[in-house]
Amino acid sequence: MSAPVFSTLGCRLNAYETEAMKDLAAEAGLTDAVIINTCAVTSEAVRKARQDIRRLRRTHPDARLIVTGCAAQTEPETFSAMPEVDVVIGNTEKMQTGTWKGIAADFIGETETVQVDDIMSVTETAGHLIDGFGTRSRAYVQVQNGCDHRCTFCIIPFGRGNSRSVPAGVVVDQIKRLVNKGFNEVVLTGVDLTSWGADLPATPKLGDLVMRILRLVPDLPRLRISSIDSIEVDDNLMRAIATEPRLMPHLHLSLQHGDDMILKRMKRRHLRDDAIAFAAEARRLRPDMTFGADIIAGFPTETGAMFENSLRLIAECDLTWLHVFPYSARQGTPAARMPAVDGGLIRERAARLRTEGNAQAARHTARQVGVRHSILMETPTMGRTEQFAEVHLDHPQQEGSITEHTIRAASGGRLFA
Repeated sequence: MSAPVFSTLGCRLNAYETEAMKDLAAEAGLTDAVIINTCAVTSEAVRKARQDIRRLRRTHPDARLIVTGCAAQTEPETFSAMPEVDVVIGNTEKMQTGTWKGIAADFIGETETVQVDDIMSVTETAGHLIDGFGTRSRAYVQVQNGCDHRCTFCIIPFGRGNSRSVPAGVVVDQIKRLVNKGFNEVVLTGVDLTSWGADLPATPKLGDLVMRILRLVPDLPRLRISSIDSIEVDDNLMRAIATEPRLMPHLHLSLQHGDDMILKRMKRRHLRDDAIAFAAEARRLRPDMTFGADIIAGFPTETGAMFENSLRLIAECDLTWLHVFPYSARQGTPAARMPAVDGGLIRERAARLRTEGNAQAARHTARQVGVRHSILMETPTMGRTEQFAEVHLDHPQQEGSITEHTIRAASGGRLFA
């Protein structure tokens, strides 16, 4: 009998949860199985999930095939109807010990083919926090799941449920264990990270958590926070940006667009001036701050002038690392019913955004030549600066170590030392 095979699609959180499922499946004694952890963020993501299922069935014809993740949560009937699939389990069920024990004990007999409950009824985060998921250099800690917002383009709340937070004490204890294991950098992750704490007693904010971690885990060299909603950033987080050198000067912003009308149609909670003001203030507090951002190209009703507002936002916020998403209609969302932009135009606009993003990254890296950086090594010859720029070294270093080097050259958005 062979160990289960896992395939993960989509976000970092999915990858995090796959690590939890590996432990749960092993504990349950599950063998000869293939588990696909799906993504539902776009229709294309669902199509890729179906493609992956068919591919894995061909390569593992005798294995028991289990589909889970956000697409399984939002479209269980889509996957249960596929002849390649044996069982579909939801996002809550995939994190429960009993689910995996039931599957391992009686895969076909009494096991329900579809085990997907109402995700909106879930009020707690899963108890399976993973010590050391990531690389040898960097560990990821899930502190929040779900989302209470209803952006018109997004299906994720229906795959993840409402926002739930991991208590600060649990997070701190886990990070202490990670530091004791030798991790030099921890990244806080979640679906809607800046909503952390809203469901906890006294409703603490993300900045409170960050300050508490840095105070109670003094041996942690580097702390990062993943994608945030800048309009929800609290005073303590701004204070941490200004005063805590162990909080890395790199923030990934969930901006989505640069035009006020499109932002309103997206049902976002900020306007373009809010984004520009936040970026300026964060950089005033921390001059070496860099920003990544998510930008959607070709959202329904987007005119040429509206698109130009997004394009200009890259320079106005001085965005360095851009994630560009060509709009893809997601069935079941309000945006899917809005007047669509021509597909060719969407691809053209996405390409222009990427070109400008690449130019911004090149400008940032060019300014680093001659600057000394602390570099966290991801491989023996590649690491990341505090601002998350990729650095290639001539001489191998120990993976996971933090080493200081002066940047000697920059090319194609990468640094060389």
